Amino acid sequence: MPLLPGAEPFRHEGGEVGVLLCHGFTGSPQSLRPWADHLAERGLTVSLPLLPGHGTRWEDMAVTGWQDWYAEVDRELRALGERCERVFVFGLSMGGALSLRLAARHGDAVSGLVLVNPANKVHGLSAYALPVARHLVRTTAGVADDIALAGAHEVGYDRVPLHAAHSLRQFFRLVDGELPQVTQPLLVLRSPQDHVVPPADSARILSRVSSTDVTEILLEQSYHVATLDHDAERIFDESYRFIGRLAPSVGKKGSTSGG
Repeated sequence: MPLLPGAEPFRHEGGEVGVLLCHGFTGSPQSLRPWADHLAERGLTVSLPLLPGHGTRWEDMAVTGWQDWYAEVDRELRALGERCERVFVFGLSMGGALSLRLAARHGDAVSGLVLVNPANKVHGLSAYALPVARHLVRTTAGVADDIALAGAHEVGYDRVPLHAAHSLRQFFRLVDGELPQVTQPLLVLRSPQDHVVPPADSARILSRVSSTDVTEILLEQSYHVATLDHDAERIFDESYRFIGRLAPSVGKKGSTSGG
């Protein structure tokens, strides 16, 4: 099955500091590609994988679940760990939940987390109906393209397969229980005007992690897919600065300083 335009995975061989970027549910690497390019241009080693079932058609996603999506980012983290001295994990939406689980399970192998509008729960009464509804209805309306910037577009599915949504709900519950195991430095950037993930998700994450080095930044001009929105450059700059603070060697070899 051919990939949607822009949905290709991206990898860049750079220096001793690596970054793994995790895209969101029904989305694709396209939503994070400008972020990945920004980091690669500054000499970092970057991995932006395509999650199984994503980037083609929703029917392909319907036969995948959280175990498949997590296994992909787990594999990429291990590969970066073999290549780099320090590895950071960045995530958007469900990619934030994937990032948190990597941090909880891999400990010191993850040097820090940057989460943009991280998701923690499937909300609404429909969530409770998923175990039954997924056997009666195949899909529901999609969640892609929540962007304030005129002309910006997210490559993602216009339908959500309910089997995958049910698996996502199970995954969120699993990750929520593991949040106290997250101890790494944490930067959360969230949009007050997010029509996909409510503020309660970030608040829940921040209240349950064990991290002591925590920063929260509000993205006042953006909606859910903030990495393609008005605040994209701020996300890129703040995340690079975050890495530079924790891995001081970054930016000292002819690259632009994050400070």
